[in-house]
Amino acid sequence: MISRRELLAGVSLVGAFRNDTLSLVESLVARAAPEPEESAQDEAFWAQIQGAFTLDRTMTNLNNGGVSPSPRVVLEALRRYLEYSNQAPSYFMWRHLEPELESVRRRLASHFGCDAEEIAITRNASEALEICLFGMDLEPGDEILTTSLDYPRMISTIKQRERRERVKMVQVRVPPVPKSQGELASAVERGITPRTRMILISHVAFQNGQVFPVRDICRIGNSRKIPVIVDGAHAFAHLPFRRPDLECEYYGTSLHKWLMAPIGTGFLYVRKERIERLWPLMAAQAEQAKDIRNFEEIGTHPAANHNAIAEALTFHELIGQERKTARLRFLRERWAGKLADDRRFRFHTNLAPEHSCALTTVEIVGLEPTKLAEWLWDKHRIFVTPIDHADFKGIRVTPNVYTTLAEIDRFSDAMLAAASVGIG
Repeated sequence: MISRRELLAGVSLVGAFRNDTLSLVESLVARAAPEPEESAQDEAFWAQIQGAFTLDRTMTNLNNGGVSPSPRVVLEALRRYLEYSNQAPSYFMWRHLEPELESVRRRLASHFGCDAEEIAITRNASEALEICLFGMDLEPGDEILTTSLDYPRMISTIKQRERRERVKMVQVRVPPVPKSQGELASAVERGITPRTRMILISHVAFQNGQVFPVRDICRIGNSRKIPVIVDGAHAFAHLPFRRPDLECEYYGTSLHKWLMAPIGTGFLYVRKERIERLWPLMAAQAEQAKDIRNFEEIGTHPAANHNAIAEALTFHELIGQERKTARLRFLRERWAGKLADDRRFRFHTNLAPEHSCALTTVEIVGLEPTKLAEWLWDKHRIFVTPIDHADFKGIRVTPNVYTTLAEIDRFSDAMLAAASVGIG
């Protein structure tokens, strides 16, 4: 493996370095209030964080739940790695940059709270979760249990196994706005039958931001020897937690959402003892069966995307997860607080902190969400995503750390105007 020193000796533009943005964030954090809730309201601090992004401020992007822009330091790293690779990809990318993925693996594992030999770097949460959903051996008639709040792509994955292998999907209805997390765990437990062989749950539901009681559901599965696959696409770098808090054995997430890493990055966690039992999505050598890297055998791919995860992780860790979560809640409370007591608005998210954070779904009674989203964009240059679920509908609102108070206020004012005078 090429060492970091050898890599830097080869080219001065590539490799980890102390970027001005990271140094600025570090100095800001050193002066910030120690309590996350207090620092969440320090606009001088967050103005500097907002300045770390290159954005189009003529629009208000409140759809960071789909994919988030990266801070400038991540884009600069991505560009450097791409330019370096492009000199001679088969040499510089494969021999110099590709080995550096191991450093990214170690850092992600440390942040998540697991062994580095339990983290596979993927292109997104879908790839990570499909490795699990397709990779476990099942027999005709075996059941895969999931919920009414799980992601459509993962439902499509299970349905494909239904068509091809005659397994059965059991989709239990869970309350979109539960009064307690126990309601969610109980609903999943009631769906278990003697033929249940796998459980898929979201850590944070993509439609409305509902946080699921992952540890309780994992304990239910473990007590019955049923593997529980956790879709963490909207939880990692959004909420403060580590793997031991969840007691999960399988966890897949995207890193281009709340970590703000390059587009097309994610990871899969598999408990070491379970790796050998899971077939990779793409073929790997038999001798790789116990190696977490057998889930990364996807053919030629850019090293730049994966290596630039390191800068995104550094940016995130310098801000601090607790401080970031507090800021996201503060932004949500600023706009939601203006609407919550108004009967013209219906929230399809439990706003209590144990149930949700930044991701929130709200409806203006009597207005079609798709038309409302179009009106917000056409009239106010505010970008949100409409949600049309069997049990509820509305617009999903997801700010991020670069979102300004002016943008939040612009959104809440537009919503009040829509409710008062309509969107015709």
